[in-house]
Amino acid sequence: MPNPFSDLLETRGVLLADGATGTNLFNMGLMSGDAPELWNTQEPQKIKALYKGAVDAGSDLFLTNSFGANAARLKLHSAEKRVHELSRVAAEIGREVADTAGRAVIVAGSVGPTGEIMEPVGTLSHALAVEMFHETADGLKAGGADIGWLETISAPEEYRAAAEGFALAGLDWCGTMSFDTAGRTMMGLTSADMVKMVDDLGDLAPLAFGANCGTGASDLLRTILGFAAQGAERPIIAKGNAGIPKYVDGHIHYDGTPELMADYAVMARASGARIIGGCCGTMPEHLRHMREALDTRRMDHPPALEEIVDRLGAFSSVADGTDKENTPARRATRRSRRAG
Repeated sequence: MPNPFSDLLETRGVLLADGATGTNLFNMGLMSGDAPELWNTQEPQKIKALYKGAVDAGSDLFLTNSFGANAARLKLHSAEKRVHELSRVAAEIGREVADTAGRAVIVAGSVGPTGEIMEPVGTLSHALAVEMFHETADGLKAGGADIGWLETISAPEEYRAAAEGFALAGLDWCGTMSFDTAGRTMMGLTSADMVKMVDDLGDLAPLAFGANCGTGASDLLRTILGFAAQGAERPIIAKGNAGIPKYVDGHIHYDGTPELMADYAVMARASGARIIGGCCGTMPEHLRHMREALDTRRMDHPPALEEIVDRLGAFSSVADGTDKENTPARRATRRSRRAG
């Protein structure tokens, strides 16, 4: 079936996604520990400004403020019964921004991890995880999202559960994982593992897949090159952080400049990515530079690792995750809320 996302990707070839959610909302006054999703009804104008900031900077696609809109996370704020409502409103605000943009813009319904560890390592059952994802996806679809957008996932079991949840809601989707542990996800997947996992999903597979968040832009590009090396046929997503987080004057600050993110965008496209955006720390000013770079600059070869380091900074680990001798141990810990 035709999909606005696939149609726009075919037309443009490469899409610029958005930047950070959390970083931008913190700059608008969100307090650490608060649920950003509650702002969908409490501060709708600020959520509209978040979306519009990306669109005005040149993004072809933006994610809704629904990353933590699931029963497990919202229960921490006594809002577990508002999953569908908050997801729907997040998409409705996005729909208004996209429909008044004056050009084609995709509303992607953000869906983050449940925050729980799935069986057999943890206690969250597959059936319950599927229902959590289904509830969020259904709300996003009701609000007018063009696609669902799974992000920051580390466990293959959770990725598969989300795929089933999107299918139950009848919502096409894209899905990224976070490779933040020496080139692997927290639960041990490599870039090659993810390509195989996505292929094995068959009819449940996403429209596009890739990596987001993690550590710095250098590490993320190394993962993108890993996807491309597997001959992945689906479009690849690159959504890297704006540099490395540093604690400055009581706040987390990302050191990636707009110029660095412009270089990253061009190198991401040359590495094989077709949907390119930013994650934590990425502001509209970064996106403006990324837009200009993608429109005016060309790189006709995949970057060598040395070139990535020279332009974007050192990798956080020597290993890229594929060396079995450097395989990190599986850790049964809860992933914290994305800093964004």
